[in-house]
Amino acid sequence: MSIIIQAKPIRISEPAHTKTDACVIVIFGVLGDLTGRKLLPALYRLVCAGHLPDQFHVLGVGRDAMSDERFRTQMHDSAKGFVQETEEWNEAGWQDFAKRLHYAAGDLKDAAAYRQLATRLQELGSKEQASLNHLFYFSTPPSLAPSIVDGLNEASLAQEEKGWSRVIVEKPFGRDLASAQALNEAIARVFGEHQVYRIDHYLGKDTVQNILVFRFGNSLFEPVWNRNYIDYVEITAAETLGVEHRAAYYEETGALRDMVANHLLQLLTLTAMDPPVAFDADSVREEKVQVLRSIHPMACEEVAERTVRGQYDDGEINGRKVPAYRDEEGVSPNSATETYAAVEFCVENWRWAGVPFYVRTGKRLARSLTEIAVHLKRTPQALFARTPADRIGPNVIVLRIQPDEGINITFGAKRPGTEMHTAMVQMDFSYQESFGARSPAAYETLLLDAIRGDATLFTRRDEVEAQWRLITPIEEAWAQQPSPKFPNYASGSSGPAEADRLPQRYGHRWRAI
Repeated sequence: MSIIIQAKPIRISEPAHTKTDACVIVIFGVLGDLTGRKLLPALYRLVCAGHLPDQFHVLGVGRDAMSDERFRTQMHDSAKGFVQETEEWNEAGWQDFAKRLHYAAGDLKDAAAYRQLATRLQELGSKEQASLNHLFYFSTPPSLAPSIVDGLNEASLAQEEKGWSRVIVEKPFGRDLASAQALNEAIARVFGEHQVYRIDHYLGKDTVQNILVFRFGNSLFEPVWNRNYIDYVEITAAETLGVEHRAAYYEETGALRDMVANHLLQLLTLTAMDPPVAFDADSVREEKVQVLRSIHPMACEEVAERTVRGQYDDGEINGRKVPAYRDEEGVSPNSATETYAAVEFCVENWRWAGVPFYVRTGKRLARSLTEIAVHLKRTPQALFARTPADRIGPNVIVLRIQPDEGINITFGAKRPGTEMHTAMVQMDFSYQESFGARSPAAYETLLLDAIRGDATLFTRRDEVEAQWRLITPIEEAWAQQPSPKFPNYASGSSGPAEADRLPQRYGHRWRAI
């Protein structure tokens, strides 16, 4: 039985915000899907909210020739469709924002394009009073990053004599340890680490950031956040969507590289890290790296025991028939690419020794959700457990990343009546109900932090490489081991049945999706 106790919201007024440095954001690959769906809606909201000054401008760089006006119209249509899904569209606000949008055509492999870019930035400075601070956003495949870095260097756009110069690099940060190291080396030849912002949009979500406040700002929870009280932790990122229009990318990537190598390991580090000495970029990221260093890379035989991979078959999602992965457009009919991955990680340090961390992610599952579930150890039952029905279940703390961001705590309570009978009840905190305001989109938070020069929510070079040191041995072992008989789970299910064996080895079980 589950009884819901709704936590009473405490209304908190929104703190005043301060404007940031002016800058020009240069978006390479601006005509790609990311710009219209995420980047420009985020910047539009930041301008409307007064976070960005008048000297702020956006310069998009793409292969197709077009005027500024045509570019603005194209971005208007794309951004409007995305914003209207979540909030009311403000046409006047967009038109004011659109004046700051500019476009330049260029081949990102041609050095001449960067010299032309430097000239265009100078023109914006003189004609539009645009800032001399430059933020270069790599909304491109990772393979183009070295060419962009070299081009910026040759055009003297990486130097910081007249204003700061920073780069934002989108994931994936390589596809294995060797390629990640090569990418980092290429960037480091031109840019200092303080100029580099490796973006993982999961780290911009309010509940992800709230993990640190929840843990280290409340004496109620921090004393029990260790192996003495916690039995196991599970981290889930489930999607009802299939590969959609990303089949070519997904065939080369798979669920392990796409989600576990970055998003889920980031959630693991925030859940497991020790308290930093200060809430600043170096202190927080150092503690996250220490967690990754405490996880030993798996040997081939360990991979067979502690990982499961799956691929979705056809099925039904929300009453709609959906095809198998191998029947998706652009997917090989014999594809061995995994659309589901589950891994058991062991953090071998003083705080977490003996506590398994189970992570799982998959497409075409029964429900879309991302959450961290911390299962505490069961108390001795002799005092209350007169019958099996009176056994008090273990406490569970669930941090909901999406949807309905919030925190849920399950605990035992006495049922009403004259006899001692117990039930499990829940206390639930919802961001929307407690604060009554829209949480900023992840890209709003991260773009604003990059402009402010705050790298706390971005991934450091050694952190990226530490993640790949854990993921690459799994990929290599999977390549050597016989492939599972794909497809091995139906669309609309909770994933392959074999995944249940990971937690069951220690008497644990997954939460229902």
